[in-house]
Amino acid sequence: MTATAVKPLWIGDLKVDPPILQAPMAGFTNSAFRQIVRGFGGAGLLATEMVNAKGFVWLDEQEACHPDRLWGVADEPRPLAVQIWDNDPETLAKVGARLAHEYRVSVVDINFGCPVRQVTEKAHSGSYLLRTPDRMGAIIERVVEACHPTPVTAKTRLGCSRDRINIIEVAQVVEDAGAAALTVHGRTAADMFRGSADWDLIAQIKPHLKRIPLIGNGDLDSAEKVVQAFERYGVDGVMIARASLNKPWLFAQAAAALRGDPVPPDPTLAEERELMLHHFDLVIERFGEPKAVVLMRKYACCYAQGRPGAREFRKQVARIETAAAFQQVVADTFPRDRAPAAPALTPAS
Repeated sequence: MTATAVKPLWIGDLKVDPPILQAPMAGFTNSAFRQIVRGFGGAGLLATEMVNAKGFVWLDEQEACHPDRLWGVADEPRPLAVQIWDNDPETLAKVGARLAHEYRVSVVDINFGCPVRQVTEKAHSGSYLLRTPDRMGAIIERVVEACHPTPVTAKTRLGCSRDRINIIEVAQVVEDAGAAALTVHGRTAADMFRGSADWDLIAQIKPHLKRIPLIGNGDLDSAEKVVQAFERYGVDGVMIARASLNKPWLFAQAAAALRGDPVPPDPTLAEERELMLHHFDLVIERFGEPKAVVLMRKYACCYAQGRPGAREFRKQVARIETAAAFQQVVADTFPRDRAPAAPALTPAS
């Protein structure tokens, strides 16, 4: 794979190099997952799970602990972004200010793209706000003011549905309101995660942005696709989401491809098995055994995705209730290599 001329991404005064971002994903991108990604390298900017701003304020008023999704953030290496969601400018500004000035995060991102019913129809947040770009602008303006000088970004989708695509208008509103960058997922809210991301539509946004970078997101599941995103669609950065859940080393592979270096092969299944057990240890350390076992069921299924024997492994791992049971299921049923492989990518110790 040949190198493509990709410059570092600037989000305000923050340099993101390489311009490859790890997407915030509810239920997945906790501190343990981020530690795994950071160990492999290649991600220029990592992100937490998205944080419910209203819930944060409630916890603060009750003098309770900060939201669980912010565990480890205060002491974690930078750069690091935290994504927040709600529909009230003042609530989002209050939380954004705390993140910027107390937690000292690198970026405060506002979610305008989540299509999940609990966020959209029940809370009138996330991608629901694509119906009212003016409201989005008011939110961004208030959060930018509260977070200064920490950059504020927005993540959105193409529109509410295929017959209501308004991303050009939204992009101009986001820029005019003072956001430092825009990330666009190439599907509509109605699409959820079905079908394919429309990168042609993402590319059409770029000429309408005068000063802020455009970050593309959707279906980036290989180093080749990351290179193509820059070469074909003219984005300033990319955000990798679901594909990283079963390939947390994808960021390092993509970064190598952008440099023109040989792309490291995937770890062997034996190495993946050891990585998964290490991941489990990190989750136990943070959450304790009972909760860690429940959380690790979904991570384990991600690791096995697309591998021979994955169905039986998923079936067995869904039943585990103890750490010992998890380790036994991994030993007995996690897919195995069919033949010796070349040395592969492993995370830094």
